[in-house]
Amino acid sequence: MDGIDNRCSWCHSSQLYRDYHDNEWGRPVREEQKMFEFLILETFQAGLSWITILNKRENFRAAFHHFDIEKVASMDDLDVEELLKNKGIIRNRQKIEAAINNARVLQELHSEGKRLVDILWSYVDGKPIDNKRREMAEVPAVTELATTISKDLKKIGFKFIGPTTMYAHMQASGMVNDHLISCPAHAECLE
Repeated sequence: MDGIDNRCSWCHSSQLYRDYHDNEWGRPVREEQKMFEFLILETFQAGLSWITILNKRENFRAAFHHFDIEKVASMDDLDVEELLKNKGIIRNRQKIEAAINNARVLQELHSEGKRLVDILWSYVDGKPIDNKRREMAEVPAVTELATTISKDLKKIGFKFIGPTTMYAHMQASGMVNDHLISCPAHAECLE
């Protein structure tokens, strides 16, 4: 990516962060399994730094069947106990159980002909909200829309998706474009 010095400042600390910023963060996600992966990773990130999750991402993929929704939904108490022993992931029982629960909720939505990507993108009329941020201090941790989506998802059974987690998910999955306008990725993330 050209303009390396103009990248969003949060990604400068490591190559892994830069790669994630340049190739994934803020790029609209329209594929169901990828949206599920992003949502699960964000739930595990709650209370932690994102780099912690990125460093463990491949371990999460292995532990959660590459985020295959059907396979995650079929995980049981024995799987939870095994995951609690897995040093390669975040070993938090509530987050692990929430991931399995959320896969089951998603499975139920699928049986009703609904998809998570369609549900989430409907909140932004199918296109990214371009926030045109000029500096990182303008980027909030939560918004009213994220709060609304979080409440709505909880009503249909999703767990561990608070407003802050939801906003981070909206940023990661490209529902909102919070790349600074000076960042080369800003224009690339508009549809």
